[in-house]
Amino acid sequence: MYPATWKNTTTLLRRRATLRRSAGLLSDFRFEQSEPARFYGSLARDTVELTSDLYGALDGAVVLDVGGGPGYFEDAFAEYGAVYVPVEPDPSEAHAAGITSSRGLRGSGLALPIADGAVDVCLSSNVAEHVRDWRTMGEEMLRVTRPGGMAILSYTLWYGPFGGHEMGLTHYIGGERAARRYTRRHGRPPKNLYGTSLFKVTAADGLSWANNVTSGELVAAFPRYHPAWAWSMVQVPVLRELLVSNLVLVFRKH
Repeated sequence: MYPATWKNTTTLLRRRATLRRSAGLLSDFRFEQSEPARFYGSLARDTVELTSDLYGALDGAVVLDVGGGPGYFEDAFAEYGAVYVPVEPDPSEAHAAGITSSRGLRGSGLALPIADGAVDVCLSSNVAEHVRDWRTMGEEMLRVTRPGGMAILSYTLWYGPFGGHEMGLTHYIGGERAARRYTRRHGRPPKNLYGTSLFKVTAADGLSWANNVTSGELVAAFPRYHPAWAWSMVQVPVLRELLVSNLVLVFRKH
């Protein structure tokens, strides 16, 4: 079952979650490796709209982006008047695109260099599947969010069609076997190496953890890239693991 406040929290987002939006995001996904600026630019616009739909007006709001990389999202959030702060542990990722974020921080999502209750919105997009202890990261996100603020954790499901990332659908034969197959084919290991920088996280894992969090209330859980009429898949075990590519968990901080 969805939380009692789910419909109110997602009213605006449901109106925007159309098949056309889903098709556009899927089309841009093809360029993640070859044209990252194109892919992440599109994802940035969608992310800021999603955040605004869930949280409300972002003018003046402090938004902490855990695993924000080089800061692709900064301009998009600035257009909405938000104070955007990306946190990235890997300096090579932080400078990969030649972008210099005006407020970027180096730090781990497992121990955020941020005071308790310091931000209005804490966001993490497609990062949890790259963190071995993603539950600790989620708790840290809630810790730094102010009472009444919002934490948004969005991650790629392992058994979904994009769970293997650049390994494609071969992850269904097993993460380690898929990584070996990719290495043989390309002469190098995948960037997202199973067991090192890519881990199996399921919808059941996320929902179980979210429903037992004590520092915040789960107010929404939905598939990020699907049209609204398909959101009910999140309620169906097994089906959600295979057909939901990315799960969004939204919390209101106590």
